[in-house]
Amino acid sequence: MLIYSYTSLNTATKMFAAHNLLSLAGLLLFNLLPLVASLDDQHTSKHNLQKVTPKLSYQIKLHAFLLWASVGFLMPISVLIKRISNSDPSPTKLTIIFYTHAITQVCAVLLATAGGLISIKYFDNSFSNHHQKIGLLFYAAILLQTMLSIWRPQRGSKGRKIWFVFHWLVGIAALLVGVMNVFTGLEAYHERMLEDVRIWRVAFMVELCLMLLVYLLQEKWHYLTHQHKTEAC
Repeated sequence: MLIYSYTSLNTATKMFAAHNLLSLAGLLLFNLLPLVASLDDQHTSKHNLQKVTPKLSYQIKLHAFLLWASVGFLMPISVLIKRISNSDPSPTKLTIIFYTHAITQVCAVLLATAGGLISIKYFDNSFSNHHQKIGLLFYAAILLQTMLSIWRPQRGSKGRKIWFVFHWLVGIAALLVGVMNVFTGLEAYHERMLEDVRIWRVAFMVELCLMLLVYLLQEKWHYLTHQHKTEAC
């Protein structure tokens, strides 16, 4: 039974590797799309904007930080943590990796929720720009993903494979939409605060590139380790 469970878990982690590749590649593939879409936001009337007070400025910056920490940092880090399981570690290490991955994702959802509550309480949610519309899709995706994580079929059951594919697709959607919303958020911040955000945009793109580099290094390290074990045998 232990061997079967371990084999099933190992198979699931290998299937999850394809999801991770698409997720991180998608981060770089879609990072310029919001910048183009945000050009349509120029029509927003300045008369409809709230007066930017020091308190509101702080709330906007806190909202931005929480969302970056959630979808721009913790969620991609969670993907990289899950990738470690592809190196066929011991069952004990697999358990540690699983719970670290889960805790990281929970923290990401909590931070995103806090950022959303700030938006609901203090901002003008007229959904007149792309940032707010994409943000709504992002929250719908993470809510659905959270529900899927809680109510999942038992390993080895008939519905497990269907659940896994759906969980995989929703995870990709949440990550990509969230990253897109970080970029549209930077543009919305620029239009609202009249501050230059180019350095933050470049910094975020560099961060995504570094995460992709780590992903590729993980893949090569796993390959070299596997080759070494094969030659030793």
